[in-house]
This record gives sequence, structure tokens and C-alpha cells, in this order.
Amino acid sequence: MTSAESLTQPAGQADHAGAVRVRGARRTFTAELAPVRALRGVDLDVHPGEFVAVMGPSGCGKSTLLNVIAGLDRLDEGEIAVAGRRIDGQDENWLARFRRHHIGIVFQFFNLLDGVTAQENIVLPGVLGGMRRKVAESRARELLDLLGLGDRTGQVPAVLSGGQRQRLAIARALVNSPTLLLADEPTGALDSDGGIEILELFRRLHDGGQTIIMVTHSPEVAAGADRQVTMRDGQVASDTAIG
Repeated sequence: MTSAESLTQPAGQADHAGAVRVRGARRTFTAELAPVRALRGVDLDVHPGEFVAVMGPSGCGKSTLLNVIAGLDRLDEGEIAVAGRRIDGQDENWLARFRRHHIGIVFQFFNLLDGVTAQENIVLPGVLGGMRRKVAESRARELLDLLGLGDRTGQVPAVLSGGQRQRLAIARALVNSPTLLLADEPTGALDSDGGIEILELFRRLHDGGQTIIMVTHSPEVAAGADRQVTMRDGQVASDTAIG
């Protein structure tokens, strides 16, 4: 098994009619001056194994789109299916269980647990996802080794570099072998070298068959995907395959 294959979901888990299906997604937020229409009827299909970069100016709705796909935010209107299951309209407990098994999320500012070790940052979501602790510990060590953090197992996130913390956050997102990996500006808090390092890791994951949707401001980062979806004013302005 190659490193890229080791980082992806078990064989057969990605065999769905579509990894993501969004239809007529609308989301409006209440603001002091006027309502903000973050999503205005978005349609999007992402197939298993695709690497899609979502781009656009600040306020265009790209992070809102990621959040509704993750079930972290609610639609006002529309439908969303992930791994063949409708998630719009489900309650919070159902969504939390579904995310544990099907959706891994990587945030711009890592969102790691500062008071526990690198290994425990990965083990805890594994245990919450239903793994026995010994299995979760073995999976954590595997991921740390594959992501170049094998010598950082017992260290807390505060002593790691930005690139190392983001790799740890990616390992945490992968512990339950998610169908879908979502990344919101994963290189935004890093220097150029750290950004290149993380982009190379996403390419490895993609080569191994992982489905990825990544929000980014950077054309250089987006060029590592095989599709670029550009949003403007809460709508999809273009959807382009990259050679």
C-alpha cells in the first residue's frame, strides 16, 4: 500500500452516486443594515475522488457553502446530499453522528486541542467516532508517520510550527476515513513554504482517491485541484475543469 492509498478511505467507501449534491441552496443572514444573501440558489455536484477548489472574493458565499455542506449551518431553502444521504432538515444529533463517519473538516486556524498531545488530538475524534481506543491510537500513529509527524506524537500543538499544526489538523480530519474532506482556507494562516507543503499533501490525498472540496483565495493553491468553482454574490459564476 502506498502512502497516498494509506491516507484515504477504505476500499468501496467512495462508491456513491455522488459525493456531494447541492440543489437550489439559499442562505440569508440577518445584519444591522440589511439582510445578507450569502447563497442565492447554488447548484453543485462533486463526484467521488474529485478535488474541487472554490474561489471568489470575500463575502461571495464560499465559506457558507462549505458550512452548509458540512451541516454546520442550515439552509433556508434547497437540498444537500452527502454520500447519498440528504442532510438538510436533519437534527443536530444526526448531523454530528454523520460528520464523525463521513465528513472531515480542516479549518484555517487549526482548531486543535492545545492541552493534549498531537496523538490525543487524533485519538479523541476516533474514539468519538466509535473506534476502540487501541485502534484509534494505532490509526493516529499511522497518520502521524505518514504526514511526517511521527517524532511529534507526544508534543502539544503549541510547540509545533504552523505547517505542522495544519498537518496535524488534517490527520485529525482523516482519522475516521471520511467520505468527504472539506478545507476552509487551509493555507491562509501559513507562510509560502507551509502553504506549498499543505498543497502537496492535498495532492497526495487526491491521488489516493480522497474527495476534497477546498475553499481558497489563492489561484496558486486552486491550481492544485482538478476543478475550480468560482463564486460571486452568492452564486456559482463559473465551474471549470483544470487540465
